[in-house]
Amino acid sequence: MLPRDSTDLIVLSLLADGPRYGYSISKEVAARSDGRLKMTPGVLYPLLKSLEADGLVLTEWEEVKSDRAEESADGRRRKWYRLSAKGRKRLDQRITAMRAYRAVIDAFVGPAREESAR
Repeated sequence: MLPRDSTDLIVLSLLADGPRYGYSISKEVAARSDGRLKMTPGVLYPLLKSLEADGLVLTEWEEVKSDRAEESADGRRRKWYRLSAKGRKRLDQRITAMRAYRAVIDAFVGPAREESAR
């Protein structure tokens, strides 16, 4: 399980690329991490709600209809999330802090090495 600061950084960085809905975020996290990270709905949606409450993301609802649905049928609703100006500022701060942290850790363990170099 990742610390809250890391999950915030991951979600905010994905939203910096453009608006996304929850399922899209979870799929992209898995894809970019080669399946090593998974954001389950029980982790992702409370995080998104918190980011929204803090003013870091803005939301908008969209109605989505199936191509096969009748014209008069209601569609399902999808909530889109996008980065706010405050969220962009927080992301920039988190990136700076993460890079500084990685530099300190690298001073002790060095950059990643190939297994054969050991």
